Amino acid sequence: MLAFMKIAKTDADSFWPASYRRLRARLAQIGWVALGSVMERKLPGGGGPRYQWSRRVQGKTVTVALSAEQFAWLKVAIANQRKAESLLADMHQLTLDYMWKHLPSTSRRKRLSKKTLGIN
Repeated sequence: MLAFMKIAKTDADSFWPASYRRLRARLAQIGWVALGSVMERKLPGGGGPRYQWSRRVQGKTVTVALSAEQFAWLKVAIANQRKAESLLADMHQLTLDYMWKHLPSTSRRKRLSKKTLGIN
């Protein structure tokens, strides 16, 4: 393990920047997650199920009929998935920002662009 990564249990919270700690706390509060999308068909009796869930499985789109309860539950789980992805993207950005600012780097002849550094 690298020396800069050794953290005592009591100092763990103070190690993380406040913005990163907030993101971690928000991520910990997310419940069930699911991939895909759900759709409610507005006209019942249109010859098919009223609630549907679509997702990709092995490169193909799979659609499944749902009950009203399954639809409501999956709708929340899919929203949670999107929140988690957004939080993880923010955490990724903070991780790169922290690394470039606080850890030793190699010497370079030219400065790296923000795109190359991943800090758009």
